[in-house]
Amino acid sequence: MSGVLYRVGRACYARRWLVVVMWLVLLAAAGAGMRIGGGQLDNSFTIPGSSAQAALDQVQTDFPAAGGTSAQLVFAARGGTTVTSPANAAVISQVLSKAATAPQVAAVVPPQKSHLVTRDGKTAIATVQYRDSASSLDSGTLSSLSSIAGAADSSTLSVQPGGQAFSSLSSGSGSSEVTGLVIAFAVLAVALASLAAAGMPLLTALAGVALSVLTLQGLAAALSVSNTAVTLAVMIGLAVGVDYALFIVSRHRAQLAAGLSPAESAAVAAGTAGTAVVFAGSTVIIALAALSVVGIPFLTVMGLAAAGTVLTAVLIATTLLPAIFGLAGSRLTPRPGSRAARLASRTARAADESPGSRRTLGARWLAAVSRRPAAALAAAVAVLAVLAVPALGLTLALPDNGSAASGTSQRTAFDTISSTFGPGYNGPLLVLATVKPGQAPAAAGQQASAVAAKLKGFADVAAVTPPQLDQAHTAALIDVVPASAPSAAATATLVTAIREQAAAISQATGASLAVTGTTAIDVDVSAKLSAALLPFAGIVVGLSLLLLMLVFRSLIVPVKAAIGFLLSVGASFGATVAVFQWGWLAGPLGVTAGRSPATCPSS
Repeated sequence: MSGVLYRVGRACYARRWLVVVMWLVLLAAAGAGMRIGGGQLDNSFTIPGSSAQAALDQVQTDFPAAGGTSAQLVFAARGGTTVTSPANAAVISQVLSKAATAPQVAAVVPPQKSHLVTRDGKTAIATVQYRDSASSLDSGTLSSLSSIAGAADSSTLSVQPGGQAFSSLSSGSGSSEVTGLVIAFAVLAVALASLAAAGMPLLTALAGVALSVLTLQGLAAALSVSNTAVTLAVMIGLAVGVDYALFIVSRHRAQLAAGLSPAESAAVAAGTAGTAVVFAGSTVIIALAALSVVGIPFLTVMGLAAAGTVLTAVLIATTLLPAIFGLAGSRLTPRPGSRAARLASRTARAADESPGSRRTLGARWLAAVSRRPAAALAAAVAVLAVLAVPALGLTLALPDNGSAASGTSQRTAFDTISSTFGPGYNGPLLVLATVKPGQAPAAAGQQASAVAAKLKGFADVAAVTPPQLDQAHTAALIDVVPASAPSAAATATLVTAIREQAAAISQATGASLAVTGTTAIDVDVSAKLSAALLPFAGIVVGLSLLLLMLVFRSLIVPVKAAIGFLLSVGASFGATVAVFQWGWLAGPLGVTAGRSPATCPSS
């Protein structure tokens, strides 16, 4: 591999303008494809084969107004008033009227109709039903509802928008990537002591990301590509693009400082550091592509899109970068005595394994570890094992508004609902009851009511709403409010219990039923993720073993690497549980701890 990359690097250096033009042509072609295709990103969220998805598809057919996502308007009285006070009642009525005419709204259910008013009259909840799923809402739809709520906020009435529709909001923005690039450039400039050298990794990383994003936008005309896939591609593309290019740039400048000619240095850097880049990128590609085994379309698209971006970063680092070295020529050579020359000299010494070479701090550390390998190994395994212990309590769940940043409207609404009505009102289950066809409306209603009565008997059920029949009187919708939070283990247990008793309820009432809704879909996604963890790890470890066997022509080295990988992954999962579930160091790290079953007040 190193010989092939050496020849590729030398050829790209010699034909530098041809290589640069070829990459520019690819970039222009990707941009033209995006413009001609006119594809739109598809944010639909489906789980093919799951009972929740099948039921949701049926709900969207029989109950168009209830087939989409929903938001909540939480009204909280202030200053000793109640929601029924004349002034507050007038404001609430105006808010609901404006919400009914807001974009994509199918219906608005007032608090009195849904009986979501506290006994003391201090808090009330109105439901805003949308025609589309949360991922399909137009940009500005939710901000329109937030504007309506914000305009009504006063000294006597707080109006907070929240609900499942707001769970899809992203807290990040494009400015975060720009900020990251500026910081990265500053760090690279200090580390490399050269603006030109610092700009090369960023330039090639941006070129790779631009090509990948334009390609994904073009593919969206024929394939389902989500905006989350594009976001992940940008994040990973920038990270690995800068990282891989930095390997090769550092090696190239160290060799220039040692007196190697620019052409030979570019070829050697591509053959040595480029080899590490190729195999490092291959392992990342394997891990990302293995997301396909989960069986969730949006995860498959995300994994493949990110894997393609990593492949692009590897190709750019091993072809375009040597061509740019050719354009720069000897200008990248550090001046003798400069800080850049000293840094390059240190890099060269780190790679020098001759007995007489002056060892760097890293080399001395490795020597110390090598002198006492057993003690170092035992200490490393012990530390990683301790860090991995919390992973035994790992609970997989999709984030809800309870994980949103404190102070946001959706988090405030979530907490208000949890404290006044109960956490389950933040994510009711949707039960679809299919009654016998050809019945009179009264008979169909009685059959659906019998199903509702059965549902009230389940443990962890806080409330069950009256059934809502469709126009054909062949199906009914029943909201089941859990006593626990949407992400709590008890809620997942309730979903499983209802599904397990579905046959018995059908036999007793004559109506078949299925559990769906956002909370049930989240439960199914978490179950799929849990079931896919072992196959995913097996595929990644197995393919990585084969790849490392090809690189090192050994079995012992790949096995050691696989064991180290598993230990590091276990420690990473353990640290994730400790921080994001248990809340350890969540404050200093600036993250919001999730509400795991062990810590959720509602559990």
